[in-house]
Amino acid sequence: MSNNKPRLILFNNLMFALTFIGAVVLVPLYGVLVGYQTEAYWIALLFWAWSGLSITAGYHRLWSHRTWQAHSSVQWILAIGGAMAMQNSILHWCADHRRHHKHVDDNDQDPYSAGRGFWFSHIGWMLRSYHPITPSTYNNVRDLQKNPVVMNQHNHYGKWVLATNVALPVLLGWLSGDILGMWLLASVLRLVLVHHGTFFINSLAHIWGRQPYNDQHSARDNGVLALLTFGEGYHNFHHSFESDYRNGIRWWDYDPTKWLIRALERFGLASGLRQVPRERIEAARLAMELKSSQRLLAEHATAQEWLEKLEAEYVALMARIQDYYGEQQRLLRLHKDELDRATRQRLNELRLALRQQRRLWLSLRAKAHSQVA
Repeated sequence: MSNNKPRLILFNNLMFALTFIGAVVLVPLYGVLVGYQTEAYWIALLFWAWSGLSITAGYHRLWSHRTWQAHSSVQWILAIGGAMAMQNSILHWCADHRRHHKHVDDNDQDPYSAGRGFWFSHIGWMLRSYHPITPSTYNNVRDLQKNPVVMNQHNHYGKWVLATNVALPVLLGWLSGDILGMWLLASVLRLVLVHHGTFFINSLAHIWGRQPYNDQHSARDNGVLALLTFGEGYHNFHHSFESDYRNGIRWWDYDPTKWLIRALERFGLASGLRQVPRERIEAARLAMELKSSQRLLAEHATAQEWLEKLEAEYVALMARIQDYYGEQQRLLRLHKDELDRATRQRLNELRLALRQQRRLWLSLRAKAHSQVA
């Protein structure tokens, strides 16, 4: 090993290697030779959802980005599930993640920069001590250091890991009559699935997918990854609007983490769900659509006329967006007795005008692109 390379983190290397070997060798071998009880499958599924959602709803959207607020009972459930996921304590995970967002794609300061390649961003960054803990490591999570749930989990992280990944599966296995089978499914296989599901967001979600909102960073939207990561696959949206509690903003977007947070709000266990104003999201998408058209048409000297038309239509559509959402925000500030028929009609007219302007924009883009196809 070169003396210039950071030291290997022995625990991480052993954990990732042994759990992966266990998942691909021991889990199927035990299934063939012995077989698993139905209870083991259900417990493994429950633990997979619990630990996975504890990372996405808790570590990520609650504590890293503060996009919602949770009742203390919910925080405890997510903190324990986060220890079960074995991705370090809340405090350390959030410190790394906030640094990632602040310095995204910076190979020196982004802890898991996609610019250093798939392997590094997926798992390599955890195998060596690239960012050793120093007195300044937790400077960006001082708010979390005031949270008793976060600090309890941080100070007793090892105990929580053993309790959730060893003691609890063994106890449930003993009760069901198959300790080893329960542990292999509910701990080993489940842990590998949750690990690599999360790691795919750091790696694949920065190289595979679309960039409908911003191309100033490498993050991409990918519906396939959303299926594997409890809705975290809409990563271009997330890096563009990190203060939003949602990742999938359309009703058909698969985002179980968003659905869980909404459900908790209905039961009074969550509050302060933050959403980026719709006009900002639409403006970002529109700007990227114009940018992609400009790139395409700029390569064809004969398309200058189409480019000018598109830019003019972009200005018109942006004006419609500002008119409609500006009026919508104004109406939200009015009392119910002030919302007369004429006021509602005005908003409806603006909505229809915006819809028509969108159609014109899409039609014009399609025609312009067909000219250079």
